Amino acid sequence: MFGHLCRSGSLPAFVMAATLGWSATASAAPTVAQALGLKPVQPNVDYQKVDDATGCKLEDIERDDWAGWEVVSPEGETLRRFADTNGDSKVDLWCYYRYGVEVYRDVDSNFNGKADQYRWMGTEGIRWGLDDNEDATVDRWKQISAEEVSAELVAAIRDADAKRFGALLADQRDLTRAGLGAAQAKELAEKASLAARRFARLADSQKTIGKEANWVQFTATAPGVVPAGTQDATRDFIVYENAVAMYESDGKSGQLVIGTMIKVEDGWKLVDLPSMPAAGEAIEQTAGIFFRPVVSTGAGAVSGGVGGAEMQKMVTALEAIDRQLAEEKSAAKLADLHARRADVVEQLIANSPSNADKQMWVRQLVDTVGFAVQSGAYPKGLDRLKQARKRYAGSDESLKSYIDFQVLSTEYAAKLQPGADSVDVQEWYLEQLTAFVKAHPRAAESAQAMLQLALGKEFEDNEKEALDYYRQIASRFKGTDAAQKAAGAIRRLDSVGKAVDLSGKTVAGQPFRLASLRGKPVIVQYWATWCEPCKEDMKQLRRLKAQYRRAGLEVVGISVDSSRQQAESFIKANSMPWIQLFEDGGLDSSPLALQFGVQTLPTMMLIDKRGALVRHNVSRDELEAELKKLVR
Repeated sequence: MFGHLCRSGSLPAFVMAATLGWSATASAAPTVAQALGLKPVQPNVDYQKVDDATGCKLEDIERDDWAGWEVVSPEGETLRRFADTNGDSKVDLWCYYRYGVEVYRDVDSNFNGKADQYRWMGTEGIRWGLDDNEDATVDRWKQISAEEVSAELVAAIRDADAKRFGALLADQRDLTRAGLGAAQAKELAEKASLAARRFARLADSQKTIGKEANWVQFTATAPGVVPAGTQDATRDFIVYENAVAMYESDGKSGQLVIGTMIKVEDGWKLVDLPSMPAAGEAIEQTAGIFFRPVVSTGAGAVSGGVGGAEMQKMVTALEAIDRQLAEEKSAAKLADLHARRADVVEQLIANSPSNADKQMWVRQLVDTVGFAVQSGAYPKGLDRLKQARKRYAGSDESLKSYIDFQVLSTEYAAKLQPGADSVDVQEWYLEQLTAFVKAHPRAAESAQAMLQLALGKEFEDNEKEALDYYRQIASRFKGTDAAQKAAGAIRRLDSVGKAVDLSGKTVAGQPFRLASLRGKPVIVQYWATWCEPCKEDMKQLRRLKAQYRRAGLEVVGISVDSSRQQAESFIKANSMPWIQLFEDGGLDSSPLALQFGVQTLPTMMLIDKRGALVRHNVSRDELEAELKKLVR
């Protein structure tokens, strides 16, 4: 049928359906002008536009394995191409040309009528973006050059687009594929995850990249190979150290220190936030992750080292301590190593040649000491954190709020020792969070504090006040993961009795929509391998699925583990005969957790045959009784 329509010489309306929203069953064929009016899903593609369609015509695609049309100019140059590549009589490929060269295409790879891949080609570069949830936004890059990563980074900061930045970051699976050893892959994945959480604060506080800023170029010394065997690397892999993005903003040139970039298959990944020198401040070359920087004194070169030979000695000492920490088992020696490490970082703070470097080391001090205290490896570290707050916070509101929140979080973890009165500790924590939000109402950390306060209200069954907190977060911190999570929580709490949907990818990478299970009762379980109560819930879910098989009961599991490998291994080792979803980001930022604002495990939701939410957080003890009401 489709091939016959192709030969008719007219363009049916379903060619436009995926991006213009026209009905795929409409009988009226569009004109050539309408065909030329179709635009790429992604913005800012430099393709050939035609003001006057006179003389342009539609021609059949001359390929045996495709059916469709090309829009051709009077000079015979291809302007557009619309193709059905799988023979289902629906267009799944939309191509755009510039002077006869294809520069961009939208791809519907799963043939459901929506573009889920975006490819830049020819003179537009090599980017190949994947859109897992088909929302017209790139979720991850299948192919992207280092130059294009630097341009995407500038754009993400300019637009304060946390999702765009997140698509550039490596996760543990990426790093393992690149060839990094397990320990280093885990360490850098955690670093990247922390960068994702801090991006909103960076974008909000920076003043150098304006709303009209444009990327200019990428600059770096030659990339280097990290040989197999280095820190247990499984193969050679390629990295850039001290890469820099050049940009223009408000008529002035600027430089953004990207730092380390790692080649993962056909793309490049970041593992940290960029460094942003203040206007007029020279760029300082930082200590690389894989190679030590070479000091350069040439005119126009990136200024060398981390502050000279003495600073390099300190960095070397820090690296030596880190290696010892990775191998040490004795609790007493671990505590001593953490104390020594903090001493070295404080020396680096004191000797930093720029304010940007000083802030970097202060944040590292707070992060590493806080983590060591919370893991139980450095019990005396809390006092050191409190001293750091007095010593380094100063008048910088961003740094002060950052340190205050880390101290608060660490003190809370320290108070939750075995034998502690958890009710008293929780009351103290909520009071401190409330005071923090009052003291730092616009700080990025306040969004996290308010999420905790909202969760506390949910535990108290005070949904009205929980919703009030969530709404404040959604309006005050727009564009952040916290705002997205708050919006999801609002949707979850407000949707009881209403039809709900959820979309994502299965562990095997196949697209899934909750709406596809309409007509059946559904239990949605959020879980992770580290959640022991979740594993107990799974035992009940196995029994209920068998018991209510005739009622059509479906279970949808959603793993919020930090890596796909963890989820896949657990699923293979355990009997879980139901749909399993996974997307990167963990409980903090997985799109699957964000859609319903899930912050804690275990979380189970019950949905009726109409697709309406019955319970947004049903416990194991309540589940069977609630299910019986649905199927009787």
